[in-house]
Amino acid sequence: MDVAGLNRAIRNSMVEIKQYADELRDLDTALGDGDLGITVSLGADAIIEALDATGDDVSAEEIIRSCAKAFANANPSTMAALVAGALLSGSRLWATTSELTTEDASAFARAAGESIGKRGKAAVGDKTILDALVPAGEALATSSDVAEALDRAIAAAEKAVVETTSMQSRRGRASWLQERSIGLQDPGATAFLRFLQSWKAANLDQA
Repeated sequence: MDVAGLNRAIRNSMVEIKQYADELRDLDTALGDGDLGITVSLGADAIIEALDATGDDVSAEEIIRSCAKAFANANPSTMAALVAGALLSGSRLWATTSELTTEDASAFARAAGESIGKRGKAAVGDKTILDALVPAGEALATSSDVAEALDRAIAAAEKAVVETTSMQSRRGRASWLQERSIGLQDPGATAFLRFLQSWKAANLDQA
């Protein structure tokens, strides 16, 4: 994928992911403060607006940095700050990249996960977005075919969402529920799964 394609793909995905705002709000109401749906919706709109104003002569790094700034400025939430930081960390890997591969996407996911883990003091197994992000990122590197790699990433994220539902939340506001968080689906992991599904629906299923 070239840089122009990246711009279009992100905007297409942001339009698609907004349909999940109500679901994410409900999941976050059960485990958090209920603002994830609006965080995603406002963030998606902000990213679309930012990328619409982005010129053609920009790098992949600049595109992602624009997304990070737009998402953070649209929301005062902790999740917005974590996502923005993750995007900035991943963007540095694409400073000189003009043609993005599944390996590049995997490396981006790894850097993003490390950022979230450090800033959020979380790890895989704590029942957070990392439980979906980390295995999905690893799955992206298992095939050079974009469609196949994305399907594997979606399967890995979906598996994580199911498996972590039976776990106790150990980070963030969800951890306040202690044992009562067991049996509730994690909104962060679900949000990442929905992002991957939105990317596929908006960019591959319509290709």
